[in-house]
Amino acid sequence: MARGMWIDFGRLLGKAFVLGIAVGLVLTLAAAALPSPLQEEEAQAESPRLATSGRFLMRRASGEGWTMAPNLATEASFRVAGVVARATVRQRFQNATDGWVEGVYVFPLPENAAVDHLLMKVGEREIEGQIREREQAKAEYQQAKSEGKKASLVEQERPNLFTTSVANLGPGETLVVEIEFQQTLSFDEGEVRLRLPLVVGPRYIPGQATDEKPFGLGWALDTDLVPDASRVTPPLVKAGAPLRNPVSIEVELDPGFPLQSLVSRYHAVVSQPMPDGRYHVKLKDELVPADRDFELAWTPKPGAMPQGALFREERDGATYALVTLFPPVGPQVESSRLPREVVYVIDTSGSMEGLSIQQARKALALAIDRLGGDDRFNVIQFNSVTQALWQDTRPATPENRGAARRWVENLAAQGGTEMAGALEAALVGSDDPRLVRQVVFLTDGSVGNEAQLFGIIKERLGDTRLFTVGIGSAPNSHFMTKAAEFGHGTFTYIGDLREVEEKMTGLFQRLESPVLTGIEVTWPAGAAVEAWPARIPDLYLGEPVVLSARLEGEAREVRLAGRRGNDAWASTMALSGGRHGDGVAVLWARRKIESLTDSLHEGKDADEVRKQVVELGLEHHLVTKHTSLVAVDVTPTRPEDEGLRTSAVPTNLPHGWTYEGIGQLPQTATPAPLHSLVALLSLLAAAALLRADRAWRAGDRS
Repeated sequence: MARGMWIDFGRLLGKAFVLGIAVGLVLTLAAAALPSPLQEEEAQAESPRLATSGRFLMRRASGEGWTMAPNLATEASFRVAGVVARATVRQRFQNATDGWVEGVYVFPLPENAAVDHLLMKVGEREIEGQIREREQAKAEYQQAKSEGKKASLVEQERPNLFTTSVANLGPGETLVVEIEFQQTLSFDEGEVRLRLPLVVGPRYIPGQATDEKPFGLGWALDTDLVPDASRVTPPLVKAGAPLRNPVSIEVELDPGFPLQSLVSRYHAVVSQPMPDGRYHVKLKDELVPADRDFELAWTPKPGAMPQGALFREERDGATYALVTLFPPVGPQVESSRLPREVVYVIDTSGSMEGLSIQQARKALALAIDRLGGDDRFNVIQFNSVTQALWQDTRPATPENRGAARRWVENLAAQGGTEMAGALEAALVGSDDPRLVRQVVFLTDGSVGNEAQLFGIIKERLGDTRLFTVGIGSAPNSHFMTKAAEFGHGTFTYIGDLREVEEKMTGLFQRLESPVLTGIEVTWPAGAAVEAWPARIPDLYLGEPVVLSARLEGEAREVRLAGRRGNDAWASTMALSGGRHGDGVAVLWARRKIESLTDSLHEGKDADEVRKQVVELGLEHHLVTKHTSLVAVDVTPTRPEDEGLRTSAVPTNLPHGWTYEGIGQLPQTATPAPLHSLVALLSLLAAAALLRADRAWRAGDRS
């Protein structure tokens, strides 16, 4: 009896041992099959060739082996007039290998950039880029690549994220891709800001992997929630390696008014005033690494800010106008302060580790201290899961504020960026009409599923106002700006720990001040006018109204009217005169495309929106989601017997981020090939168990 029991126990241990080996094998192979933002760069450490050369060693997504990525340097120059900027970005690709390569570079631009020009320079030759529908541009590029011709392609992945591809770069060759874009600058609380993002932070990719082969070279798999994940997740420079992708920046500034201050917040600059009121600004260091956003800000001398600004451009028989009207920025109007219900949401995902979580905790502590006795509040943190401090909002008593501050002080950054659950939780609140409901969302916005999140905001917002606070050196400004716009709030950017108090104080003034509401635009009777945005959103303290209009016929003035608190407000601007501005028509088209894209979240027909976006892109030579710029040299340069290797140019880790933090980004999706692999290994494991059991039984019988 005892012997039989020990035999059965031995069999059980043997089966458990074999099963453990099988499961371990499955999990090990599964983990190896999943990509990582550091996978390619970590592999470099094992390569003695890399250690001696100091070059980038990259692997193609298809697993075709290793190749050196082209070196990259970027020059950015701006010409600024008032609140309009024209920028030229030169990307210099250099092939330091002895083979022929194709380089792919994912890079950020301002979220409102209207990219309308591409020039490819090959030695002394210059090839102008042509605008095409995206599929056609891609086909022309691929054909040129296969024929050995030099070619470049610029595509939009997000409004603030683009890809440059360069084909057939020969050994030791340099190729320059020159991109131009137009943008309107942000104006807030009497300060004009020019911001150029320089680095793409790793993005959290939720969802289930699709069965499709990834069509990008990024570290993430394409999923049902982020179908282009492989195109928006460029590989990273490995931990401990020198920063790459050097950048130079110059600005020719014509502010249009005398300045009280001119500051660069995150980079040291040299500013030279000119006799005519203009300024020449350049980096103090000739080159800086692309690891944080560049921001230049200037304020007028007291009383020097004009009430409005007008730029005009005549094109194809129509007049395009960019109209900026500045509401009064003096003392706030008197109004009774309504009690508020405020929900503070803080991102504690792994990408926030380091300086970002410090900035967020400090900002949140200031916000909690600012609450009034009649307010109610709650705090929600999110990473891979969502956790609220309390089940519902509570009165802002000294005891509750103290408990919230202590809770916030102990928050740590870890896990993924599952933002959808946090948004859904925050946008559920009281129906008490006496309470003004506000949500303050502190995050770096490092997500790839923007479209899903915008849908949640549109669906659940109700009477809530959503204010976003961008944290860190390289926030996802497209997501943050658009989320605030959909949420009838504002976007505040905090890029340095020293800015927290100043920037949060400005946000508090918005939260507590009357809103300019009910804004109506009146154009002259008899004039054919198409203006964007079609509906002016509510505005907060110090925000201007910016209109892009296409005018046909006699149009002498435009009038805006609204209410601020209990007081009426109105402003009128003449449409005659003004500055001539090249690119004003492009800005109008860019604003219309933005409005068309936003309409998709309201249920507009996707095919009709696509058709209109393509028409605008082709007419105004604009890179959009559905149109791209392509440049092809006519002469083949790569010999037919030479192969071509494709490699992605790696990006730096944003300043203040940690590799430990991004290493915690979970891959929630499971690729279809991995499902098959797991199933096969499971069958093998089951067969092994069956054979082992039969062997044990045979041994027992003997």
